Amino acid sequence: MITVQNLSKSYGSFRAVDDVSFTCRPGAVTGFLGPNGAGKSTTMRIIAGLTPQDSGQALVSGVPYREVPNPGTQVGVLLDASAQHAGRTGREILTIGARTMGLPLTRVDEMLELVSLTDSESKRRVRNYSLGMRQRLGIAHALLGDPKILMLDEPANGLDPAGIHWMRSLLREYANRGGTVLLSSHLLHEIQIIADEIIVIGNGKIVRQGSKDELLDAAGTYVQAEDPSALARALTAAGLTASPQGQGLATEATPLEVGRAAAAAGVVLVELRKADGEGLEEMFLQLTAPNQRDQFTNGVPA
Repeated sequence: MITVQNLSKSYGSFRAVDDVSFTCRPGAVTGFLGPNGAGKSTTMRIIAGLTPQDSGQALVSGVPYREVPNPGTQVGVLLDASAQHAGRTGREILTIGARTMGLPLTRVDEMLELVSLTDSESKRRVRNYSLGMRQRLGIAHALLGDPKILMLDEPANGLDPAGIHWMRSLLREYANRGGTVLLSSHLLHEIQIIADEIIVIGNGKIVRQGSKDELLDAAGTYVQAEDPSALARALTAAGLTASPQGQGLATEATPLEVGRAAAAAGVVLVELRKADGEGLEEMFLQLTAPNQRDQFTNGVPA
């Protein structure tokens, strides 16, 4: 389990992390979302003992990371796939890790097979690896000690679609076996598929957290009608607010409320559903709007 309580960190006058609290439970994948500079990486570096906090605490299995005995066997961390010794081979990096943790060297071959790095690839120097190969090596190193907790910052960077599918299956199986996963990613679709819990951070503060189902239910409804203007009037008459989205309208009202309003006005609907197809992206953009570098109006850069 990962427990973060009232965590804060400043760099001069800049508040990178501001009173952040959350819990990542065993058996679940927790998606950690936020724009660039929102505080995700700083929070994860504090949890991993790489950056000291100003106040609050971050605990893994009930203690600070620095107090975890032989931490690689308890917490697997991948924060930067490029932060590996470029002059060593992938096999050498895993071998050093295994020896440091007191693991049998057979574990190296097991991990190479798990992440689909071939024998010839494992003997190449990391400077000659693609970003996707470095990600696979980083995941192999994080899993080397068979830890109970995984923290991964943007692990899908550089992976092709097949690699992303592989990673998704790997993390799902890990969580199903009781592991705790904290996963940061800018690939919202991937988070929507794999995450059980979601934490959204903006300007260093948690702006929303909860189960995926709870957050997506709160994203509202998408509706499309044969006569869009008549639908808009029907929703307004029912006291429901809506905004254009694609060929239809998005509203925070429930599908039942929207259906009743349309039926009362005799409006023929073409589509009516929870906004769970694009709901996570919509929710993310709305919640983090003050922290977005690029602002959009009706899908067009402002």
